[in-house]
Amino acid sequence: MSRKNYLFTSESVSEGHPDKVSDCISDAIVDLFLAAEPEARVAVETLTTTNRVVLAGEVRGPASVGAEQMEAAARRVVRQIGYEQDGFHWKDMAVEIYVHGQSADIAMGVDSGANKEEGAGDQGIMFGYATDETDVYMPAPLHYSHLILKSLAAARHGGVTELGPDSKSQVTLQYEDGVPVRAASVVVSTQHGADVTQEQVREIVLGHIEKSLPSGWMCPEEELYINPTGNFVIGGPDGDAGLTGRKIIVDTYGGAAPHGGGAFSGKDPTKVDRSAAYASRYLAKNVVAAGLARRCTIQLAYAIGVSHPLSLYVDFHNTGEVDPAVLEKVLFEIMNLSPRGIREHLDLNRPIYERTAAYGHFGRAPEADGGFSWEKLDLVDSLKGHF
Repeated sequence: MSRKNYLFTSESVSEGHPDKVSDCISDAIVDLFLAAEPEARVAVETLTTTNRVVLAGEVRGPASVGAEQMEAAARRVVRQIGYEQDGFHWKDMAVEIYVHGQSADIAMGVDSGANKEEGAGDQGIMFGYATDETDVYMPAPLHYSHLILKSLAAARHGGVTELGPDSKSQVTLQYEDGVPVRAASVVVSTQHGADVTQEQVREIVLGHIEKSLPSGWMCPEEELYINPTGNFVIGGPDGDAGLTGRKIIVDTYGGAAPHGGGAFSGKDPTKVDRSAAYASRYLAKNVVAAGLARRCTIQLAYAIGVSHPLSLYVDFHNTGEVDPAVLEKVLFEIMNLSPRGIREHLDLNRPIYERTAAYGHFGRAPEADGGFSWEKLDLVDSLKGHF
């Protein structure tokens, strides 16, 4: 029996969190290669620590993209995020690059040929999820966690000098009869200047929390935690090393749905960890928007070198209006879920990934240049027509 009344919590981290700095750099490298060659292959990880960035991975792309271009991209990202601190500065940091050619064994399994369709870049399972509890079809605790940090970042980029780039949020919502109704607690920790008091930080942050939550949802005063440990002056990669791919729950559904385990950032769209997760979100969102269910989880499974998914599974969480087994067959009809089919349907071979690295890959608005194409609702009519 599913519970109707409960508390549920999700967290988010800002673009200046050390792991997110790493994700942003890795995705900037993906964009660098795809801008030069749409069929480029990229798998690049980033380590960030005190005044040092290390890139490592495998690529296959044009000779015009080399170490110099990758270093420039890393410095640009760090500068745009806003790090000009003694312990982490875009100009002063050392950048080490250990990026080499893609494995011939992997390329053999993935590439298409005269008598072979393009296979998946790896084995694995990917999940997509959608819910009608927010207007962007995302779980509410994660949605509002993202909004708080996006609001703080916009203020910082707009001239609020008291704040630093590194911050985290956590929102706990009260659910009644399965619907979120208010915040039970909110936690925000944000980096700040050495001469800024905690009272000043609290005053700044409070306004961003209040405007990010729906009217009347603010948590009780005793459940509001702003910089609960006190000073947060040393932050970002100077305070804690960052790595690509360590915030996969922040990137997806905040723990409200299963996760296959594969990170997104630093991977070109032939990697089904990324593209199939986008496709499953796209399908789940359209299913909910079409009124076929109030919540929908979709799982896809792939094998390296195999051109078709091994399985597709739909779960409506007891909210469905149609037979999920029938829907599984319909989804195969309305979208080609091979790795190339996904890339072509969602037009993924574009330099659109750096923008995804912070504040979630889902629940964003589709953009004119093809960014966040997996958030489009262009399958709704087709789905309705099948039922």
